[in-house]
Amino acid sequence: MRKYGFLYLALVVALFSCQSQTQTDEIQGESTELALEDEVQMIPIQTPKGEFKVFTKKVGDNPTMKVLLLHGGPGMSHLQYANFKDYFPQEGIEFIWYDQLGSAHSDQPEDSTLWTIERFVDEVEQVRKALGLNKDNFYLLGQSWGGMLSMEYAFKHQDKLKGLIICNMMASLDEYEKYAKEVLGPQMPPAVFAELMEIEKNMDFENPRYMELLMEHHYPLHVLRMPIDQWPAEINQALEQVNPNVYVYMQGYSEFGITPGASLEGWDVKDQLKNITVPTLVVGASHDTMDPKHMEWMSTQVGNGRFLLCPNGSHLSQYDDPEHFFPGVIQFIKDVDSGNFGK
Repeated sequence: MRKYGFLYLALVVALFSCQSQTQTDEIQGESTELALEDEVQMIPIQTPKGEFKVFTKKVGDNPTMKVLLLHGGPGMSHLQYANFKDYFPQEGIEFIWYDQLGSAHSDQPEDSTLWTIERFVDEVEQVRKALGLNKDNFYLLGQSWGGMLSMEYAFKHQDKLKGLIICNMMASLDEYEKYAKEVLGPQMPPAVFAELMEIEKNMDFENPRYMELLMEHHYPLHVLRMPIDQWPAEINQALEQVNPNVYVYMQGYSEFGITPGASLEGWDVKDQLKNITVPTLVVGASHDTMDPKHMEWMSTQVGNGRFLLCPNGSHLSQYDDPEHFFPGVIQFIKDVDSGNFGK
C-alpha cells in the first residue's frame, strides 16, 4: 500500500506516542464509549449497491438544538469531534457523532462507485430522516471534507435545515491548491518546499522524505498546532481509522491539493453559495491549510452568513483554538435558536 498524507502520518504518530495495542484499545474504549447520556443507533442506508448500516451516537437531548457532525477525510471518523463532549453538553446542545459509510464503525463496502458526493448527500438525508431531524431543530456541522458535504447537502436540502456550520473548508479545491502552493509552501525553507514539489511532480509518495518534511514543516503548523507526539489520543486514533479505499479514490495522495484523477478533482461551488439562504456560520483559522480570507468571503456570499475566525487555530481548530472555536459556534447555535441571528 502506498504511504501518503494523513494515512502514513497515522503510522508515524503511533511510533511517536509509543502506545501499545492495549493502550490503544483502552483509548478507543474511552473515546467511543463515553459516560454521557447517549444513544448509539446503527442506521440502515439504501444505496445503488444495496443496504448498509452507518454508526451514529447521540449525546444529550434538546428538542430545538440538534447538531449532526460530518467528519473529514473522506473516510475518517467522528473522533475528530471527540472533544465536543467537553463543551456542547454544558450548554444544553444535543449533538450526534456519525461515521459516514466506509468509515470507522460503519459498514465499509469495497465498491468505489459508492464514493460520490451525490451518494453521500443522499446518505446524510437518510440519516436525518432516521434521527427525526427537521427544520425546527436540525443544525449541520461539517469540517474539511465534511464542510464540502455540508455545502452540497444545503444546495439540495436546505429546507430541512435550521442552521449550517461550515468549518475549515473553502468553496473551491483549485483555490485550496493555489493557497497551499503559493502561500503556505513558500513559508517553508525554499529547499524543503522545492523537494516536496519534486516528489509530488514525480508522484513519488512512497518516498519517506515526503512525510519527514511534512511532519516538521507542515502538519504541526497547519493541521494541528502542537508537537505531533502531543496530539490528542482521539486524533491519533481517528488517523489510524482512515479508510484508504475512500480517501485515495476521492482525495488522492497529495497534501497540497487533489491528486490528478481523484474523483473530487475540480470541485468548485463558489457560484452556488448565493443559493444558501439558511443561517450559516463559516469557521476559518489563521494558520489553517485553507485560506481564512476565502472562508470569510464565503460568509458574505451566502444569503444569511456570519464568519468566525480562530486566530490561534489551524485545520483542527476545535483542538488548537477551542477558546475561540466553541464560544463562536455555540453562540451561533443559540442566536439562531432564539431568533436573534442577523439582528
